[in-house]
Amino acid sequence: MSSIVLSLSCPDRPGIVHSVSGLLVAAGGNILESQQYGDPDTGQFFLRVEAEIPGTVEDLTEPVRKLEAEFVARIDVTEKDRQIKTIIMGSTTSHCLTDLLYLKREGRLPIDITRVVSNHDKLRPIADFYGVPYTHIPFKKENRAEAEAQLLEVVEETGAELIVLARYMQVLSPELCHRMAGSIINIHHSFLPSFKGARPYQQAHDRGVKLIGATAHYVTEDLDEGPIIEQDVERVTHALSSADLQAIGEDVERRVLARAVQWHAEGRVLRNGERTVVFP
Repeated sequence: MSSIVLSLSCPDRPGIVHSVSGLLVAAGGNILESQQYGDPDTGQFFLRVEAEIPGTVEDLTEPVRKLEAEFVARIDVTEKDRQIKTIIMGSTTSHCLTDLLYLKREGRLPIDITRVVSNHDKLRPIADFYGVPYTHIPFKKENRAEAEAQLLEVVEETGAELIVLARYMQVLSPELCHRMAGSIINIHHSFLPSFKGARPYQQAHDRGVKLIGATAHYVTEDLDEGPIIEQDVERVTHALSSADLQAIGEDVERRVLARAVQWHAEGRVLRNGERTVVFP
């Protein structure tokens, strides 16, 4: 038996769950878990099913195609334990990169980290420690097209299905965002857009914030405005320094990013226009 995850999104109408269940029953499968949501605002329906089937995922290709045509649906079927090939990109800040590499080593993230890519060389020792190949791609405004071409070569070479921006401090071009739509996850402090630019934690300290946090989202050509996957906050007080705020904020960032990557890899995140549906 193969353990699979089937996710579906389509315009809501009667018979969707019945048809998906029938497809799996006809394949000799057994449903282990099922979650669904119908959005009254968009009229879209979302479904995530975990099941066991005899044979392989490929055996469902033809019936899935028929179901997609019938319901004008997007359906993805993957092996439940499949580790998606992932590139992590960073610049000079290491907390998110280190956390993802550690969680992967401990078997707590269902991803295969094929490469660490950076526009600096500072993070190389961390990648070396975890035995992950490291690629340095210098990045400047005047050579962005060349740098992104090199990045796409790495994507092609490694077969990467996901790019994680673990505090990668460069803006990706609209062309790259479109090409990898739904496959790039970014993390940023939740101060945006209030505290843009350099030293956001110092700016937050100067304004006397009482909550700090982080947001993980899919990358679009609109900077830091892509569909949100996960957020979290911590309460702070006037007694904390800007360094204290940064330490707390970075801890929130790494937790939020790790959860977003895990949920994406497990097929729990479905796009709903400019929003997401995240099944627990």
